[in-house]
Amino acid sequence: MKFPAIEFVDNRDRDHSLPSPIILSSASANWKELQLSYSRQPALYIPAHTSSHHTLCINTGEPIRAERTVDGQVQTIDALPTGDIGLYPANLRQSFQSYQEAEAIHLFLVPNLLHRTATELGLKDGIVLEPKLSSGVDPLIQQIAIALKTSLEIDGTTTHLYADAMANALSVHLLTRYSTHKSTVKCPQGGLSQQQLKQVLDHIQDALDQEVSLAELANLVQLSPYHFSRLFKQSLGISPHQYHIRCRIDRAKQLLLNRGMPLSEIAISVGFSSQGHLNYHFKRCVGVTPMIFLREK
Repeated sequence: MKFPAIEFVDNRDRDHSLPSPIILSSASANWKELQLSYSRQPALYIPAHTSSHHTLCINTGEPIRAERTVDGQVQTIDALPTGDIGLYPANLRQSFQSYQEAEAIHLFLVPNLLHRTATELGLKDGIVLEPKLSSGVDPLIQQIAIALKTSLEIDGTTTHLYADAMANALSVHLLTRYSTHKSTVKCPQGGLSQQQLKQVLDHIQDALDQEVSLAELANLVQLSPYHFSRLFKQSLGISPHQYHIRCRIDRAKQLLLNRGMPLSEIAISVGFSSQGHLNYHFKRCVGVTPMIFLREK
C-alpha cells in the first residue's frame, strides 16, 4: 500500500494523500518560512522519498513503536516517547513506519532560513543539519511546536509575526544543537537606538489593521530578523508580537470608549480576525472582556 510523504508545503510533495485528514495546518495562514501540520494517523508506512524542506516530527500522542530511516541510517524504536523529536534534513532520502496509531505535529522549515540565520550569526560556510533518529525529547522544540499549534487554533491567519519569531528561534536552536556547528551563539546586546525604536513603533501603530512580518520590521532599521527581535525585546522587555497585540488592544479600548462602533467592527479595524479573537486577547491582556470593560467605565 502506498502512503504519502507527510510534507504538504511544496507541490512536489503532494503526490499522495494521508489515510486520515490533517486536523490543523498553517496552509491558509500564509506563513513564509515555517509551516505546521497536526494530524492523527493509523499505523502506516511512508515509503522512501525526499523533501525540499527540513522536517521536524514531534510525537504528541502515546508512545509508539516506529522505524525511521534517513540517508541509509535506520533506527527502530520500541517505544517512541511522548514529546519525541525526529529531525529529517531536506533533500535526504527518508522513510517512516509506525506500527500503531500516532499523533504528531510536523514542522517544515525552508532551508534558506537556516542558511540566512547562519550568515547573520557569522557561522562558517558549509554548516550541515544532521538527522536525529534516536529517541529523545527536546523541551524547546516541543514548546515551540505546541505554542505554534495553539497560536493557529486561537489566532488563525493573524499569526505572521509570531510564526516569524518562532521560526528564527527554531533555526538558531537547530544550528547550535543539531548541525555540524555546535557552539553557543553570542546574542546581541544593548537594545535598539531611540531613533530605531521610534521608527519601528510608529510603523506598528500605523499598521494595526494589517499583518506585519518580522523581516518587514527588521528591514526598517536595517537589521537581520534574528538581531532585531532580540534587540527589540531588550529595549521594551517584550517581543514584537506581544507589543503588536498590546497596541491592538489599546486601540480597541479607545474605540470602545468612543461608543461609535459595534464590537465586531472594532475587532476587524484593529486587525483581529473576529470578535471572538478580540475577546480572547482583550481578556488576556486587560483581565475582563470588552463589554465588562465598557460597563465599568
